[in-house]
Amino acid sequence: MAEDSNIRHTGISSGLAVLLSDDKPKSNPQKSRLISYCDGIGDHSVEQTLEHIFDLPHKSVRLSDCPIDVNFIRSILRKQIPRFELENDVVCPKRDGLSMRNCGSASSTVVIDNASVCGDIKTIRKPLLVESQTVFSSARANACVWKGKWMYEVTLETSGIQQLGWSTVSCRFTDRKGVGDSEDSYAFDGKRVSKWNNDPAPYGQPWVVGDVIGCCIDLDSDVISFFRNGVSLGVAFDRIHKMGPGAGYYPAISLSDGERCDLNFGAHPFKYPIAGFLPIQAPPNCRHYACYLLSCLTRLLEVQCLDKPDSAYFEKLRRLKRFAPLKELFYPISHGIIEEFFNVIQSSDGSFEYVTWGALPSFFLGIFGIQEQHEYASLDQVLDLFLEFPGSDSLLQHLIVALSCSCKVAPLVLTECPYSGSYPYLSLVCHILRHKAMMVLWWKSPDFEFSLEGFLSIKKPNKQDLHCLIPSVWWPGSCEDVGCESGMMLTMTALSGAINKIEEKHRELCSLVIYFVPPVTPSTSPGFVFRTFLQNFILKVRGAEHKMTSYIASNNSVIVSLYTVILHFLSEGFVEGISGLVKGSGLNLASDVGFLHRDGKRRFPVELFFASDANCDGVRRIGGSSNHLFNSQLFSEEEKKEVQWDEGCMDDEDTRITHSTLQKPCCCSGSDVDDVQTSKDSIRFSTRGLKGLCTSISEQSSQVLAACNSRSFGDEIVDKPSSSYGSDSDSGCRSLQLPENTTPIGGSSLDVLREEELLDMMLLLYHLGVAPNFRQAFYYMSHQSQSISLLDDTDKQIRERSCTEQVKRLKEARNAYREELVDCVRQCAWYRISLFSRWKQRGMYATCMWVVELLLVLSNSDSIFCFVPEFYLESLVDCFHALRKSDPPYVSSSIFIKHGLYSFVTFVVKHFNDPRILSADIKDLLLHSISSLVQCKDYLVAFENNKEAIQSLPKALLLAFDNRSWIPVTNIILRLCKGSGFGSSKHPESSSSALFQVLLRKACLNNETIFSPFLNRLFNTLSWTMTEFSVTIREMQENYQAGDLQQRKCSVVFDLSCSLARILEFCTREIPQAFLLGPDMNLRRLTELIIFILNHIISASDAEFFDMSVRRSSQYQEKTNRTMILAPLVGIITSLMDAHLDSEQKVLNDVVGVFVSMDCPATVSQCLLGYNWSNVLRGDTSLAKLSKLEEFSSILRSRTVAVEQRAESSVRTGDEDEDNCCCICYACDSDAMFEPCHHMSCHGCITRHLLNGQRCFFCNAVVTSVLKLEQRMEARELTPKHGQLGEGCNH
Repeated sequence: MAEDSNIRHTGISSGLAVLLSDDKPKSNPQKSRLISYCDGIGDHSVEQTLEHIFDLPHKSVRLSDCPIDVNFIRSILRKQIPRFELENDVVCPKRDGLSMRNCGSASSTVVIDNASVCGDIKTIRKPLLVESQTVFSSARANACVWKGKWMYEVTLETSGIQQLGWSTVSCRFTDRKGVGDSEDSYAFDGKRVSKWNNDPAPYGQPWVVGDVIGCCIDLDSDVISFFRNGVSLGVAFDRIHKMGPGAGYYPAISLSDGERCDLNFGAHPFKYPIAGFLPIQAPPNCRHYACYLLSCLTRLLEVQCLDKPDSAYFEKLRRLKRFAPLKELFYPISHGIIEEFFNVIQSSDGSFEYVTWGALPSFFLGIFGIQEQHEYASLDQVLDLFLEFPGSDSLLQHLIVALSCSCKVAPLVLTECPYSGSYPYLSLVCHILRHKAMMVLWWKSPDFEFSLEGFLSIKKPNKQDLHCLIPSVWWPGSCEDVGCESGMMLTMTALSGAINKIEEKHRELCSLVIYFVPPVTPSTSPGFVFRTFLQNFILKVRGAEHKMTSYIASNNSVIVSLYTVILHFLSEGFVEGISGLVKGSGLNLASDVGFLHRDGKRRFPVELFFASDANCDGVRRIGGSSNHLFNSQLFSEEEKKEVQWDEGCMDDEDTRITHSTLQKPCCCSGSDVDDVQTSKDSIRFSTRGLKGLCTSISEQSSQVLAACNSRSFGDEIVDKPSSSYGSDSDSGCRSLQLPENTTPIGGSSLDVLREEELLDMMLLLYHLGVAPNFRQAFYYMSHQSQSISLLDDTDKQIRERSCTEQVKRLKEARNAYREELVDCVRQCAWYRISLFSRWKQRGMYATCMWVVELLLVLSNSDSIFCFVPEFYLESLVDCFHALRKSDPPYVSSSIFIKHGLYSFVTFVVKHFNDPRILSADIKDLLLHSISSLVQCKDYLVAFENNKEAIQSLPKALLLAFDNRSWIPVTNIILRLCKGSGFGSSKHPESSSSALFQVLLRKACLNNETIFSPFLNRLFNTLSWTMTEFSVTIREMQENYQAGDLQQRKCSVVFDLSCSLARILEFCTREIPQAFLLGPDMNLRRLTELIIFILNHIISASDAEFFDMSVRRSSQYQEKTNRTMILAPLVGIITSLMDAHLDSEQKVLNDVVGVFVSMDCPATVSQCLLGYNWSNVLRGDTSLAKLSKLEEFSSILRSRTVAVEQRAESSVRTGDEDEDNCCCICYACDSDAMFEPCHHMSCHGCITRHLLNGQRCFFCNAVVTSVLKLEQRMEARELTPKHGQLGEGCNH
């Protein structure tokens, strides 16, 4: 296309002069004529007009007696053919140094040589859009070069591992080796950013989908170089081997599985031609003549527009002298030009493809204009002209595909905003498709879906592209120039405008497709074509997802675009004004409140879950596979049709906020508008990330907000079909509005595309492609925050250090941190522009409200709820948290849940341990949602005000504490109890929940069958984490260094151990009877665990090394030291002592006695009393507890001395009985026996063992009962009856 850019323009042509109006009176003022630039002012003839149109010399046209008809015009044009044949000889140099093999195609066509293919390379679309179908595929072209300068282009459809370059015929491809993996081949791989010639070496830039890679070989200088979007990546290889005639270098590619690219050896004009380099395939000779014909047509249109005040050309040419109108001559001139044009491109091999992909799109863009105001009338006239000629169907179909492919590769350019990127092509094609005939042609094209995907693509920038798009970077506390902040604000404003323009055209294009009714029999309803496209597209993406190929990544921008389009349709309403622009369609679109914001009764067609298509069959369901559910679940046909509910019916009366209540949801509140208005004026940045510019919501959004606030929904839509009003209350779900005089086809209710069906598809699109984008955005935001902290810390160290060498190293580290931070700031800015528009946040909020209500309603029916696709839950949770973490925030955290999303709390609490949900991943997702929400005080208040949370959350948490979910449960319980332990700080922002502490205590006391397993798992888990911590820190001490991975593991395990210890402290404080009453097993396990932890801390004798090992790079020293693990241990001991003193029970387990049996007074004194608590304790309460610890230690020492004295006395008198000592704990007597194997141990060790298994730990026999020694003696004295063993302790 680049070589034909001379016809892409929006200004006047060079043959016209811009002159001031002539005031001289004319004999015929109504008659005007055109004047030439080189002539003086005066009256001119038709001959001179023709000379201007055909770019001919002055007085070269002589009119004879014959009329000016099509044949006369064509005769003038044909006389110019020799001129362009001569131009071809001048412009096209000799093509020596190239030879081709005949592979069954035309002799001059360059294709893939099938004989060279290793693996499986499939042609997806002709001529050369190829894809690898195996793990690694390679191929060469059928042409080689041995002298001169040559190139070919590769357009990336995917951005994975591809090796593009050149190879000789002696390079042998295998399933492991391809281009660049041998000495006689050279390649570039932008995925790994490397060049390949036997061995890889760093080279180039990372590539992205839509990049055009130019592969150039200069055999005069023996170098190979590569270009990315026309920008040189430098010389990749020099001094390459010399080759002789017929044995040169072949264009060659190697692709990994699923990789796709479009090869252009010269069949189409290059997107980015490199000066001096020739295409492998020679361009057609007639291309210059075809361009000339299109230029003539352009000048003809310009001349005609001089008499049209409503034309865009009229404004440009208003100062020209005007005379000689061409109304009578326009038909023969235009038809003569187009007839000659069709004759040329159809009679020459390769001309049709070359011209329709090069000169023709440029011609249409030149007529239409790249920026507003567009020349609509002239474009319509040109389309009507082309459609009159045979052969135009194929030509115009190719034109649409060419425009689609241009959208894929069109980059955003800052200086061209907002009319940058794919906007010019989208704007052009949207107007073209308003012609019903053009829409029919496009739909009939075999490339319809392929081209629609292309139009919905947005080229994503890489690191280098972002540097060009966002040259000025600023963040909080940066030392950058003051102008960087305002510069970045202006940049983001411009880029936001460009993205908004593109998204607007996406919506317009999809609206045209939705309301298009194809001319088929039997007739279909509006939305049929769009639904079919969506279903096929999703099927392809899900197929690629299962194959783990990069196709889904390559189509990510299409997924996001489709999601954005549907979200806008459902939230803001459908595109208005199409009815007046779609020719022949008769559409009459009325404005309406967005589907997601309607109040009143809501409906959902459950039959969507039971549809018999490929998309539904492969979707994972909450209750298992579809086949299993169909065979096991029983439900009536009535249940399968639809569910109905009133908005907000799942919320309590005192917390209910809907679109019909006085207080509106966040998505329709008045404060939302104020937030938008405030954010329009400036950009501000938070410490966790850059707060990018918030684009204002659309005018339509504002109208909807006003409607919500004035409670005037009913007035607006009283005469329109609605889910809440009129006859639709009886007839089912509301369908999209139909064109006038269109009757829906009978049959299935799914014939008409409905908004609920769009919602279903939107959730799946969000799950497939949008959620990963949000996760990537939040990764960069988090990384940006860490980078700012690291940069600030490094600056502080530089100021404090005096050693020159240390300062030098710190400055080098600072430069690296700064470069990383700048990249993060740009990435965050891009994601804010593309993902966090205000209207998108509004739509996401309404989507969450709608879907969570639907799921809560469906959960009341076991059979239907099991059929709900898993992606409904995943998309709901991901969307909720994406909105919650968005920066800038949509609304403040204090009203985020309160004003519309109370039901989300109900849902996650009710279902995170729901046995109907078979997927453990889904349960984890819901549990992690609770864990993240309760960390914020505002969200914790929402849980305290939620009835479902109050009734079921404490018990459900205790049940969920298992091998898989113990980490999030630990975080939740810790948050609920935060600030209530020994040495804990009680800041207002980190206050605990007194309500849930009481509820947890009641749940433990009232459900011993739940609390006992929970306590056992708590003991086991804390023992495991401390063991892991001890092993890791010992390895680090032995190596005298802390590796990054080891230090991170050590820190994480230590944090978990501290959290578990805090929960154990809560149990001893709130439920001390579990340790003081009954058998002393729990007390002994608790004591052993305390001593175990203290011994491991003592083993890490180097306190500085210990603190360094458990501290992460972004944490402060005072927050990560031994206090975190020692404080809860002190709290445990003092809580038990307090409970022992306050208890009214006379028989209590001896706390001090159990500690005495462990022989640990020195350990307790050294670790707990010897620790410096002065910098930690706050308040009299903690100081009082510390005095109790001293009292406990004193008693422990005195009783230990007494026990030791008795032991020494026993040794002297010979009373010690070592044979009866338990061989497990060596602390108690063996007083219990396993049955039936008769192995003995102490009752405490046996009882503890049986908590986790029912086999003897000596012989692994199955234990049927346990007999205590006293019971065994009684059994011997009594005569057993019928073989009874006596009363035992069954487990």
